[in-house]
Amino acid sequence: MSNFIKKWTESSLILKIIIGLAIGTVLGIFLPEYQFIGFPGELFVGSLKAIAPLLVFVLVASAISKAKKGIGSRFKTVIIFYLFSTFLAAVVAVVGTTLFPVSMPLNSAVVSNATAVPSGVDEVLSGLILKMVTNPIQLLIDGEYLGILFWSVVFGIALKSVANDTTKDILSDVSKAITKIVQGIIQCAPIGIMGLVFTSVSQNGLNIFTSYGQLILLLVSCIAIVAFVTDPIIAGVALKRNPYPLVLTCLRESGITAFFSRSSAANIPVNMNLCKRLGLDEDLYSISIPLGATINTEGAAVTITVMSMAVCHALGISVSIPLAIFLSIIATLGAYGASGVAGGSLLLIPMACSLFGIGADISMQAVAVGFIIGVIQDSCETALNSAGDALFSATAEYYDRAKNGEPVNFLGEFAKGD
Repeated sequence: MSNFIKKWTESSLILKIIIGLAIGTVLGIFLPEYQFIGFPGELFVGSLKAIAPLLVFVLVASAISKAKKGIGSRFKTVIIFYLFSTFLAAVVAVVGTTLFPVSMPLNSAVVSNATAVPSGVDEVLSGLILKMVTNPIQLLIDGEYLGILFWSVVFGIALKSVANDTTKDILSDVSKAITKIVQGIIQCAPIGIMGLVFTSVSQNGLNIFTSYGQLILLLVSCIAIVAFVTDPIIAGVALKRNPYPLVLTCLRESGITAFFSRSSAANIPVNMNLCKRLGLDEDLYSISIPLGATINTEGAAVTITVMSMAVCHALGISVSIPLAIFLSIIATLGAYGASGVAGGSLLLIPMACSLFGIGADISMQAVAVGFIIGVIQDSCETALNSAGDALFSATAEYYDRAKNGEPVNFLGEFAKGD
């Protein structure tokens, strides 16, 4: 058994998901009456639904409690670029889903029992404030992600001021343990996805993949716009020069490897080597790159926003401009807490959906759909995140050097007569 588990975990997750998708499709077409085949999908979603609230709380609290002090001007500049680019990515996703609305196939029985959605931003804000002062244990039980995010920030700040290093290390170890549990659940994704696809195909037919295809196209288009438009604009304005040589270098040297590894953390050594070849200061990139793997999550912001808006369109919820702006902020905050495992951003979709009064029973269906399309979505998301880490580390240092009148070795060894 141990050898089987080892071989299963070491084999390609993407390949296993594709096989599970294919098996679920075939069974859904030829054996639609055997609904018990869909049970692994329900079990998979239930497991994610159970662990996700605790995951969000511990990850955010641990990150804040261990945040380092004394960051210099270049680090502050990097952080500003990370945060601003993530917010713009969420805005791009809001605009994209507004101009090209794509709905998501949902379980009709669950949708019919959906709670009423808020009528305006004032109702959203009042509901948000009330959730903030709710018992945090109850918030974890109910899966109220906005309240969980608030209390995790408060808890992290409090720990940072009073806890010793041992206590912080314990919380960090708990965070790693929960992440390990999530990784174990993710290893079951191919079986769960087989059940989810079977249920979708047996109930809706092959037309279900039309909606999935549109959703993938919208996600990839938004990610491409961020990579080739908004990120270059940020870098170009800061550097006052053509940013595309730097942008394309980062996408080629970092984005391609991240696309296949599907892990910003695993791509850290690649980015460190890239920054060295770009001629950056090691004191900067040795911190900014690992930091970026945690908080520079543009792709996660796109995923959270697009998937949440797709649920809104499926439910017939009209999203006003104030609510869209507020969603961008929530998606940005949620993206910062995205887990480092494959598909981690999907677990934060319920937090954004709760902004519109959408319960976990519905929002977790979006998470399930996310895993079905995750073969493409997560790869593109990770490529954007990782390339952005290198891009904005370089941009921050080049900007700071130019500001202080220091010589700028733009593109380092990649420069060709520049």
